[in-house]
Amino acid sequence: MAREKEVPEAIRRELEAIRARMRDIRYKILVVSGKGGVGKSFVTANLAVALHQRGRKVGVLDADIHGPSIPKMLGVHGQRLYATPAVVFPVRAPCGVFVVSMDFLLPDETTPVIWRGPLKATAIRQLLASVEWGGLDYLLVDLPPGTGDEPLSAAQLIGEVTGVVLVTIPSDVSRLVVSKAVSFARHLGVPVLGVIENMSYFTCPICGSTHRIFGEGAGHRIAEAMNVPFLGEIPIDPRIAECGDRGVPFVTTYPDTPAAQAFLRIADRIAETIERQ
Repeated sequence: MAREKEVPEAIRRELEAIRARMRDIRYKILVVSGKGGVGKSFVTANLAVALHQRGRKVGVLDADIHGPSIPKMLGVHGQRLYATPAVVFPVRAPCGVFVVSMDFLLPDETTPVIWRGPLKATAIRQLLASVEWGGLDYLLVDLPPGTGDEPLSAAQLIGEVTGVVLVTIPSDVSRLVVSKAVSFARHLGVPVLGVIENMSYFTCPICGSTHRIFGEGAGHRIAEAMNVPFLGEIPIDPRIAECGDRGVPFVTTYPDTPAAQAFLRIADRIAETIERQ
């Protein structure tokens, strides 16, 4: 890797701006998964809302360049970022969480982002350098699946990442790929805050019986095998899809459900771990 003095002047200024902006954010958390389809963006959005409900000022950077979905889940899909010549300001969702996403820069929802790795890295760098978050307690970075360009760029550019949260489902296929994400975090020297198991079980509303539709215990097994904390299980609730379609956070819409209460417990556990340190 080139030394900083060999970096072009424009990029050097962006890196300096990133360092300055990150100093205004107490804790930076990357939310990752080894594979798609595990509900990582759903977890990121509702974890952010849960932390906000616990009195923290929270922002979400949607770093999924090709499939940004955080704005839709938080009710700000189709909005635009406000910018001055010097800075860009995030969009504030109705739930109180601040959001920055590639979704805000696209002309319409059908426009694809057809970029190779270097362009995606440049976009993440420029967003991190330009956005004025206004002094956050937590910045959650929603990353696309895998351990490629976006996760690597975000981890290296942010610098002092507080930790990584891993999202999985209770299947052995997911378990194997999430284990790679743990190794990825450790390779970068980023602490692993723990594993969240989404879609853990379904409780029948009629008879009350519990069904482990996608398997059982993968999250626990990952945490045990990789020696990282297990943060909790998020059960299946058909109203989750309804909330996604309506653009409202599940945690605030159905606060008394087992899934919403699980998010609050997980938020408490993450906050206790980080803030105690």
